[in-house]
Amino acid sequence: MEVVVRVGMSLAYAGGFWETVEDLVAYERAGLQMVFVPEAYSFDAVSQLGFIAARTEHLEIASGILQIYSRTPTLTAMTAAGLDHVSNGRFTLGLGASGPQVVEGFHGVAYHQPLVRTREVVEVCRKVWRREVLRHEGRHFTIPLPEGEGTGLGKPLRLINHPVRDRIPIMLAALGPRNVAQAAEIADGWEPLFYYPERADDVWGDPLREGAGRRDPDLGPLDVVVGAHLAIGDDVEDLKAQARAQVALYVGGMGARGRNFYNTLAQRYGFEREAALVQDHYLAGRKDDAAAAVPDELVDLTSLIGPEGFVRDRLAALRASGATTLNLTPVGRTLGDRLRDVETLRTLLA
Repeated sequence: MEVVVRVGMSLAYAGGFWETVEDLVAYERAGLQMVFVPEAYSFDAVSQLGFIAARTEHLEIASGILQIYSRTPTLTAMTAAGLDHVSNGRFTLGLGASGPQVVEGFHGVAYHQPLVRTREVVEVCRKVWRREVLRHEGRHFTIPLPEGEGTGLGKPLRLINHPVRDRIPIMLAALGPRNVAQAAEIADGWEPLFYYPERADDVWGDPLREGAGRRDPDLGPLDVVVGAHLAIGDDVEDLKAQARAQVALYVGGMGARGRNFYNTLAQRYGFEREAALVQDHYLAGRKDDAAAAVPDELVDLTSLIGPEGFVRDRLAALRASGATTLNLTPVGRTLGDRLRDVETLRTLLA
């Protein structure tokens, strides 16, 4: 199995951007190697990634994630090439389908055939970065527009600029079996959420192996990007509250009843009754009750919060399951605590 080789950190999408960016230099000294910028329905990730690229020299930067419905595939490719340019080759393009509530409710775009659409976006991006004259005929996108659509004046073009890299890494966020199989087939990296290493193979093993069987060897090994809240110490039990609240938000409120991918994941982990209870509370507006209903096991074993020995054991479990990159959310009480936790984690990994 591969070992965890990179340590990254995710920015919060609800605030704190300026403070975190000011601290990134210190995090880098502590051993941080990568920063992920989410988007959701907050400020766009692209402007923030460009700002971070200008303020750092060595940190890798990644969108975590840009969703596939709000930008054309060509614009996504241009954006990725631009961010890779201003960061001098430090960018990873994280993509995902998001969900119907955001895509239809905020962007006004039908949430339709995410698997096919994702594959087409990836194909177009890679053609653009190779500076091919762009031609694409797919179920969702035909480039240039065919005869009889538009003005008829469209013609095949290639990207004017020469990208820093003609193969920018693509990371796909995926949870469902078919989505995960596709990520293992076509992507450089795969980002699940609420990754429980001891149950990962039961939930995702078959799709990962299926996709790997169709994978182009030129892609190399799949980078498995695992998120986890981080706090190391003997008195950090109360710091699990943030991780618990996030699980409650996603399992309970990120999607409608019967169409919540995270709730389905919790059920596949074996928490069917608890997932239903969390959702009942959350959709009724009882957020505290929803958080209280999240199983301790799910919080404990998808996080890195606890004494150093506990964290060491969790890292071993992550290694054994094939994780290769950590996307951390440090939750220590002070900046000094959070920096020290990143340093300790790097020591444990070494």
